[in-house]
Amino acid sequence: MANIVEEIKQPINEEMKLFEQKFYESMQSKVPLLDKVTRFIVTTKGKQMRPMFVFLCARLIGNVNEKTYRGASMIELIHTATLVHDDVVDESFKRRNFFSINALWKNKIAVLVGDYLLSKSVLLSTDHKDYDLLSVISRTIREMSEGELLQLEKARKLDITEDVYYEIIRQKTATLIAACCEIGVLSNDADEVLAKKMQDFGTFTGMAFQIKDDLFDYLSSNVIGKPVGIDIKEQKMTLPLIHTLKTAGEKDRKYYFNTIKRYNNDQKRVKELIAFVKSSGGLDYAIGIMKDFQQKAKDILNEFPESDAKRSLHSMLDYVIERKF
Repeated sequence: MANIVEEIKQPINEEMKLFEQKFYESMQSKVPLLDKVTRFIVTTKGKQMRPMFVFLCARLIGNVNEKTYRGASMIELIHTATLVHDDVVDESFKRRNFFSINALWKNKIAVLVGDYLLSKSVLLSTDHKDYDLLSVISRTIREMSEGELLQLEKARKLDITEDVYYEIIRQKTATLIAACCEIGVLSNDADEVLAKKMQDFGTFTGMAFQIKDDLFDYLSSNVIGKPVGIDIKEQKMTLPLIHTLKTAGEKDRKYYFNTIKRYNNDQKRVKELIAFVKSSGGLDYAIGIMKDFQQKAKDILNEFPESDAKRSLHSMLDYVIERKF
């Protein structure tokens, strides 16, 4: 899988190398403690899929320029800030096999660092008068916050319908990938119609990405480092589960709803529920929906002329639903 990511990166290799330097510069401050934390963030970075979307979408209609680099930095600043804040909210002490910021520097510093990164993303756009990019990232921050709060509100009652689930994952996950794709073309002066089209492309890609993430919870060959059944234990209502409970008979629905509500830490009951989701076609249903979103994204991509960037974005769409972690 690592090789696939390297292949996808091929047309933008140089840009990604230069981006690392520019991203680090965008985080720097006059506070030594803050610099220590941001240095740690840079050394523990992930695959950087989001900046890749920005650069590939820019290349789809033109070239990578200074505005593209700023846009990619803004996205990565927002993404990093939300991860730092999420770890505090989830009381998580590990992130990509490294200690999280809150584990190393405690919650107070982690929250303030997250706030600082968010403010940096806004300043990066206003300092250069990139008001079109500012509009995109402001909307994105608002939607991500709304998605998190909607999930928390619904999780308490466990009354998540399929439509509510789609709205939650659109806001929590897909909106940031949509912003990457929109910012990529806006950095090349795209008009409103094209910007909206790439926003839709990113939304469909992000929806497929999140459904794939939710499927990992049911796979015994799970190599994501996330224990199987963890979503059930955390009472997260994901698509395979929502569909299974909707189509189950009254007796089964009550029994398994009770498993999620009261016996979510009973390993035997959780295993039983996972088996029921599989045998009821919950996984197959979710896989079908995921592939529908992928196809919608591919249909948009196919409107563009052939190029290295287009081929890489096609590979990215395949990677999103075939990845093992």
